[in-house]
Amino acid sequence: MNTTQILLDTPFKEDVHKGLTSFPKYLYSKYIYDATGDKLFQDIMALPEYYLTNSEHEILTTHTGRIASLFGDNQSGFDLIELGAGDGQKTKVLLKHLSENGYDFTYKPIDISQNAIDSLTLSLAEELPQVTVDAQKGMYFDVLERIGQLNSRKKVIMVLGSNIGNLLHPRAIDFLSKLNESMNEQDLLFMGFDQKKNPQTILDAYNDPKGVTAAFNKNLLHRINKELGANFEVDKFKHWEVYDPETGTAKSYLVATESMNVFLPEIETSISFEAWETIHTEISQKYDDTIVTWLAQEAELEIETSFTDSKEYYKNYVFKKRPS
Repeated sequence: MNTTQILLDTPFKEDVHKGLTSFPKYLYSKYIYDATGDKLFQDIMALPEYYLTNSEHEILTTHTGRIASLFGDNQSGFDLIELGAGDGQKTKVLLKHLSENGYDFTYKPIDISQNAIDSLTLSLAEELPQVTVDAQKGMYFDVLERIGQLNSRKKVIMVLGSNIGNLLHPRAIDFLSKLNESMNEQDLLFMGFDQKKNPQTILDAYNDPKGVTAAFNKNLLHRINKELGANFEVDKFKHWEVYDPETGTAKSYLVATESMNVFLPEIETSISFEAWETIHTEISQKYDDTIVTWLAQEAELEIETSFTDSKEYYKNYVFKKRPS
């Protein structure tokens, strides 16, 4: 049996090996989210510079009734499926309204982090015990087939936090197309898209002066140390953020401040870094109406309506399948 196959026996090991032995080096941002990463992301969402949370919270609070009436189906009820549910703080605004106004629905939160799912399930049981919750762990692409099998009543698929921004346009179109395939004619997709704006506002959101975003990205290295026995000297990496206003792409990097060798015993791999060599950790794409309309058209979806905050920093779009 091939030794490498034995060593790379989990997706985490395989992805870390592939990313760190590539040029340029990269790591997938999905692996930031363990218990520590979840907590750091909650801290990020509370930062004044991170406008996305407050903008979307304002939308859900201001337009709760209109959104609920779009979702609601008083004849047979509906399933509210949230991809990347996290701590559910914004969603609870909507869940509370739906519950108090007699909507027949089941909330199905899905997240890559088991810690997030467990915490959300517990908090909902305490805060909104009347809401029926069916939580699952999983990646977006992995759960789409399961979602597609839910055909007994209307589905509303919800993706908040501009999570689609973690995908460059070709993969975003693929994701939207797969969502389309999982939808029926009456189903809706409710998705947040961070809008293009002053480039400095965007940079500040991902490079806060307290260093919370830096700690969030560096959690990748801490996790590799903890789970793969690596000897990353995390303090010798600098978090760096760039934003291209032409493409609307914000990128995060970890930059080695000196040359070093890192050994990962669990995958028997040694990685060398030159001084100022980078590890690309995540992207956050920004949008406008033209781009979102194009993405929808490519995925054979159409925009039903949209909601924005008072500063027009952020938009939640409602999509449905394009009529055949």
